[in-house]
Amino acid sequence: MTHHHQRATLADTLYGQIRAHELPLPEREVRFMEGRKFRFDLAYSDHRIAVEVEGGTWRGGRHTMGAGYRRDVDKYNFATLLGWAVYRVTADMVRDGS
Repeated sequence: MTHHHQRATLADTLYGQIRAHELPLPEREVRFMEGRKFRFDLAYSDHRIAVEVEGGTWRGGRHTMGAGYRRDVDKYNFATLLGWAVYRVTADMVRDGS
């Protein structure tokens, strides 16, 4: 399973958990900045709230290494500058429902 596919699956799981708890449903794969390909896994654009699923945090996935980590830091910093609140969750947090 590719890292992107795993992350998409975890975001799908989290989306399902949000729906099961009858919470407002977020948008998926939201682009938030002109001229960049940055996307949030889940977001409430009207309120500038984003949720990012961080896959691979325990076994050295893209988000904890090199260029992938740098891109994520850039994305989160730009998001903050644009007034977004970004909530980050790990794969195990999604899996155990926390």
